Order: sequence, then structure tokens, then C-alpha cells
Amino acid sequence: MKLEEEIKQTQFRNAHQKVVINLLFTANWMVSQTKDFFRAYGITNTQFNILRILRGQHPKKLSGREIKSRMLDKSSDVSRLLDRLMTKQLIEKVQSPHDKRASSVKISQKGLSLLKSIDLKIDQTDLNLLGITTTEANQLNNLLDKCRN
Repeated sequence: MKLEEEIKQTQFRNAHQKVVINLLFTANWMVSQTKDFFRAYGITNTQFNILRILRGQHPKKLSGREIKSRMLDKSSDVSRLLDRLMTKQLIEKVQSPHDKRASSVKISQKGLSLLKSIDLKIDQTDLNLLGITTTEANQLNNLLDKCRN
């Protein structure tokens, strides 16, 4: 559906304003859609992001600060998210022997298994969600990267 129909607005100051509004609207729409997907696995979008980061470093451990620096949503409360993932036994926290306030985190076997089961469906879900070809996805990625430069 066109942006104008979705937000019931037909006039924009210019094409650039429309792009900004369209990006924000689409990002929020995609977050909403992926919430439903991840809910079936008992995790949130943000928890998935942390698990994905940790799997990329497996078997190494990362600090909460390092995890936060790699997250898509940098305003997230990483400590709270890590506590919830610990409760679900999807990560393991290791206290620093040198500093009792510091700890490192790594993904658990249960977390790796969960991501493996998500991997079986997420590619098709992404394809269905976006509804664009690989060529179009590459073009869109290039344009979005250009916007951030």
C-alpha cells in the first residue's frame, strides 16, 4: 500500500521529506511484523539482535558495553535484556575475576539451538516481508548506506 494511503496524507513539503517519513513508517511497520515472528520463539526483536551478535562471536565472550555498541537500537537497556536472556538460559554470564562489577556474556547451547531453529524460517519470512527481488534488495541496501554517509 502506498504511504499516502497508509497515513492518509497526500502532500509533503518535498520528495526528501516523503522519503524520511516513508523510512520511519516502514521501519516501524517492519518492527511490528517481526515482533509477531519472534513472539512464536519466546523472544523479542531486541533479544534476537543480542543473540545474533553473541553467535557471531561464539565461543568468545563480550562485555555488555561491546554488545550495546553493535546493537541496532543503541538506546536499549542492555543490562535488563541480558538478565531476561539469562533467565531464559539463552546466554551465560561470567563474572570478571579482576572486577566484581564487570562481567562477560556468551551465548549458551540453548541460545544457539534457538537461533538454529529461527534460521530455518527467517530467510523466507524476510523475503515475504520485503516482497522485493535480490537485485532490488541490493539496490535498497546501497541507497540506505548512501543516506548514512
